[in-house]
Amino acid sequence: MVFSFSLVVGIVGMLFILVAFVLDEFYKRFNRNTIKYNVLNVIGSAGLVYYAVALSAWPFFFLNMVWFVVALLKLLGILKGKDVVFSGRGVSFKKMK
Repeated sequence: MVFSFSLVVGIVGMLFILVAFVLDEFYKRFNRNTIKYNVLNVIGSAGLVYYAVALSAWPFFFLNMVWFVVALLKLLGILKGKDVVFSGRGVSFKKMK
């Protein structure tokens, strides 16, 4: 069996997202408000976006592109020490309480 580069990237991306999910469910110090969780989601979803493009799987592409953007915004908010706020005017960051 021969694995293509895109398949390997897709498998690794899937594993990153699954690891983040499982750790979030069972390890209290690892959750959606941590840098590690969001880094795993950003890397994982980016890998799955690449894989979706390689397959021309457009529904899968859009799902993972949204996942990537949301995880990246959340990560940037955490790094800035601010909450991400979505409104009719777009996305902004406000100071955490």
